Amino acid sequence: MYRYFVEMAYNGANYHGWQVQPDAISVQAVMDDALWKALRQDVHVVGAGRTDTGVHASYFVAHFDTDIEIVDCLQLVYKLNRILHDDVSVFSIQKVDLETHSRFSAISRTYHYYIKTQKSPFYNDLCFRPYYQLDYDVMNRAAQSLLKYTDFTSFSKLHTETKTNNCDVKEASFERRGELMVFKITADRFLRNMVRAIVGTLLEVGRGKLSVEEFESIIEAKDRSRAGSSAQPQALFLTDIKYPEELFKPEVKKFLPF
Repeated sequence: MYRYFVEMAYNGANYHGWQVQPDAISVQAVMDDALWKALRQDVHVVGAGRTDTGVHASYFVAHFDTDIEIVDCLQLVYKLNRILHDDVSVFSIQKVDLETHSRFSAISRTYHYYIKTQKSPFYNDLCFRPYYQLDYDVMNRAAQSLLKYTDFTSFSKLHTETKTNNCDVKEASFERRGELMVFKITADRFLRNMVRAIVGTLLEVGRGKLSVEEFESIIEAKDRSRAGSSAQPQALFLTDIKYPEELFKPEVKKFLPF
């Protein structure tokens, strides 16, 4: 048996997230189908995580196992890209050790959330445009406070099967890029709906409805009903996944949508 890592990207607008689910199209399902057509084998691709409906990945990693050793990985990349629709791209395929897992071997993941601060005819489908003023500095102070906590129950989707709601947040900050305000967050793992719930609550801070202290009290409450509504999905991108170098070395340069 051989295991292969796939570096890829996708626009999530037409998909009900990464994970296969009944009666809904997912990125995982179209990847499984494309691999079957390319390899003539019933293989199952496993992702590094699962994104929500409408959320994008400018960089994503998945793996699949096959009993056929792939001689020309580059040719398989070309073949998959011909099969897949334009909203899913494969960058590279490389063989890894059978014990290296796209999800469990990952040591960090990074998300970006894109907020337009001015009305613009461009990127409307890939950004969130709030029709109110946001206080950049106070939002950044609130974002920085995320690094003080480990239990993010207040930002987790209810009734999930996770054993713990603890996450090690390594970075959380806003950055200005012209007319864009970009929220960047890196952690070892994320709970379902966590980033969108954090952004939705930070927007309440930015518009003056919550103070930084109140934002922190929401985290400490460990109660999803205390946090704000989830931010819109179309502006959220998974942008990076890191692995120990001895297990997997990326072949492609990760890129950002903006």
